[in-house]
Amino acid sequence: MHNNNYSMVNLEWYRTFVAIYDNNTLTKAAQSLYTSQPGVSLHLNALEAYVGRKLFERTSRKMIPTEEGKQLYNFIIDPLEKLAQAEQHFKKTSKEHVPSVHIGMCTETFQAILEPEIAHFSFNLVAKFGNHKELIKDLNNGLLDLVITPQVNNKTTLVDYEAFSKETIVLVAGYKTKIEEISKSISAKQMIALEEVLKGNVWYSASNEMHHFNRFWFDNFKKRPNFKPNYILPNIGSVIRSLRGNEGLAVVPDFLVENELREKQLKLIWKGEVVVDNTLYFATRTDLQFKKEVDTIKTIFKSRMGNKL
Repeated sequence: MHNNNYSMVNLEWYRTFVAIYDNNTLTKAAQSLYTSQPGVSLHLNALEAYVGRKLFERTSRKMIPTEEGKQLYNFIIDPLEKLAQAEQHFKKTSKEHVPSVHIGMCTETFQAILEPEIAHFSFNLVAKFGNHKELIKDLNNGLLDLVITPQVNNKTTLVDYEAFSKETIVLVAGYKTKIEEISKSISAKQMIALEEVLKGNVWYSASNEMHHFNRFWFDNFKKRPNFKPNYILPNIGSVIRSLRGNEGLAVVPDFLVENELREKQLKLIWKGEVVVDNTLYFATRTDLQFKKEVDTIKTIFKSRMGNKL
């Protein structure tokens, strides 16, 4: 088998291998591990690639261990059982068989909507942040249970989409920003003058959400912006924190700045001559296992964001 003195196999691959060996099917193995069947398949494929041997013969009804699979099982079963005993002995007292729900969304959405509720959950939660395309790919591969996304990918039949709310892209300013000329141009609907006065200000944007800025500008001025923001920060959260009580402009989703607007750290300047909306969706796998737990998360989002559809 593969020998590497400088790296070690992911322990979860071994746990998954033993679960398949003991249960004879991927479905039962996934149930025993409280995870998804695609996730079990990924772990097994990774382990087989690592050792360079086929560990099971796949049939329509069961997984039959190969000779290499039997040898590996005999090598690792005792150490794994000892690890399990150690885990039981040293871990904190907690509920047994607590489901772990894996979710994906942008950082700011998680912080604004879900983070305040985590302490009340009766299940474990693993959150992943990234771009929507990659998160949907992970969902499709069984690595995530729920994704919050403004995008629908109809190329896969393994994912269900449920529209639940909308975000409106709005123009905001730090509270020290002088907005008299901007407000005057907006009231008079003098779009050419408005474009020029906006371009004369300091702008903030997020590197992972530049499409908000570009789309808001194009929909309202019928052209692409011919300038770049002065400060392009890692995410919208950084933009909002930088603008609080200071000078500058930014285009952001409305629900992310509700607190700042209420506390007068930011000013709402303009929703646009053309309102720019994004429909938000719950994306889940068609074979979703933890429906009760995912429904709890959905209820929080619906309650906090309201039905703007």
